[in-house]
Amino acid sequence: MPTGRTVVITGANSGIGRAAALKFAEAGDQVVIACRNLDKGRKVQQEIASETGGNDPALMQVDMSSFESIRRFCSEFGQHYSKLDVLINNAGHFSHGAGEYQLSADKVELTFATNVFGPYLLTKLLRPFLAQSDDSRVLNASSTNIKHFFEPTRVIPFDSLTGVMRNGERYDSYRMYGDSKMALWMMTIRMAQELMEDHIKVNAVMISAFKMSKESVRKLRPYWRMLASLQNLFIPSPEIMGHQYFAICSREEFGATTGQLFNKDLVVTIPGAKNASPALQVKQLFSSNYYPSYADDEELVAKVWNLCGKITGA
Repeated sequence: MPTGRTVVITGANSGIGRAAALKFAEAGDQVVIACRNLDKGRKVQQEIASETGGNDPALMQVDMSSFESIRRFCSEFGQHYSKLDVLINNAGHFSHGAGEYQLSADKVELTFATNVFGPYLLTKLLRPFLAQSDDSRVLNASSTNIKHFFEPTRVIPFDSLTGVMRNGERYDSYRMYGDSKMALWMMTIRMAQELMEDHIKVNAVMISAFKMSKESVRKLRPYWRMLASLQNLFIPSPEIMGHQYFAICSREEFGATTGQLFNKDLVVTIPGAKNASPALQVKQLFSSNYYPSYADDEELVAKVWNLCGKITGA
């Protein structure tokens, strides 16, 4: 199993990202904690250095909702590193219970800016560094929330991403989050094709619910705080998913895998049948081995890809 690699993990100052950063550092990799809040990042940086006996991660600031911040991060990265072996687009945005439309600094819906356009731009700008590695791997953090696209009427609201909701629809943060994670998976499919000539492998992982930190729970509104506290009693810790990040980006058996969506058990998922029987529909919805065939529509994949390029200018 490779060690001594350079690994960038966004949102590595908490949750799954932190757990993954520790796992990579324990393996002897040089981890770059890429996060928005440097104070939290420094705390994690010190904790990992202590827990690994001195493998001190690097810390660099990036706001994944800001294209300017991402460009600044990539410029700074290039001043310190000549290659990149692993990039994990882990950072995400989800405003639990938010009822008002939120825009990023670039006038883009905040969830999509952070979860889709940010990872697209970061990966594009870091491509030259990834191309220098003998075994470069990119992993994007999708979600089981995309299962809602088994509903035949569910679509990505392409015309609701730059300031207003289409047809006067009400803003739904939960729905927008799921839409963004589906778009991220579709972007992954196309990016894997685009980066293949540089032998860069690009995959996604479908994350299920995981235990939230006490700090994250405290930030939630009362209703969501109660649900999160109850949920934490029954679901796995972030360490489990962090170890899966490491496995996908490290194991030799996945060395040639690209353009795939892993589930939490490291199984490569397959698209569900479009005209499934009621029994098969139930199986596809509740099994972690299937994803909605909506993601395999080539025209929609191209639409997601082209929108990423148009909005980010990359």
